[in-house]
Amino acid sequence: MPLEIVTVPCLSDNYAFIAHNPVTNDTAVIDVPEAGPIQSVLEARGWELGKIFITHHHSDHVGGVEELRTHWSPRVIGAKADAHRLPALDVEVEEGDEIMIGGEKGRVIDVSGHTMGHVAFHFPGSDAVFTADSLMAMGCGRLFEGDADTMWKSLSKLAALPQDTIVYSGHEYTAANARFAMTVDPENPALARRSGQIEAARAKGDATIPSSLAEEKETNPFLRAGDPAIRSGLGMEDASDAEVFAEIRRRKDNF
Repeated sequence: MPLEIVTVPCLSDNYAFIAHNPVTNDTAVIDVPEAGPIQSVLEARGWELGKIFITHHHSDHVGGVEELRTHWSPRVIGAKADAHRLPALDVEVEEGDEIMIGGEKGRVIDVSGHTMGHVAFHFPGSDAVFTADSLMAMGCGRLFEGDADTMWKSLSKLAALPQDTIVYSGHEYTAANARFAMTVDPENPALARRSGQIEAARAKGDATIPSSLAEEKETNPFLRAGDPAIRSGLGMEDASDAEVFAEIRRRKDNF
């Protein structure tokens, strides 16, 4: 049975995700921007928190870890490469390592770029990948520490996951990302349709997270650096995919 995954809005535009194994009753949370909303969901459902998975060190992803640790004493899992600046870890992981929520097996993917040491957590049995600020709905994270080549390689790993994978990313940035996407991929009918759906959802106050990997590959310009129409529009027909990605990221930074 796949994990039951609950999207929890936090802070002004962050998301945490609670993953519950209904067979074993094991429960984990992926990233903790703040403790209160997560604790409220756990208590309302009667779930005991056993694990915290951390994607990267930024405060809007780890700010509530210690409060949850005090309340439930969960095991905290994060990247070995980032351990020096994460909350104290009980388990340090690297790319390819196996992780578990109850009997559900997942694996760690190094998705450095936004930060170095950023990881994603892929649970293929539940068709779920938790990407935080690497691959985002209609976008990707700013390159605060890594370079464009590093981020392109990270996004390419995620793009290679099965098409039906659901992407659980860390922020409600989708509407702004869609507006930018239209400037570099204006002739994409799938993008036009999705942009309209996003506007309608946000007008009702609905979340646009999670999204499917299939729709990201159809509409997210940061995964589409090889698309001939985008390359032509940028005047970069002969550039490498990484170079095209770098130009898209540069334009988004100045959008």
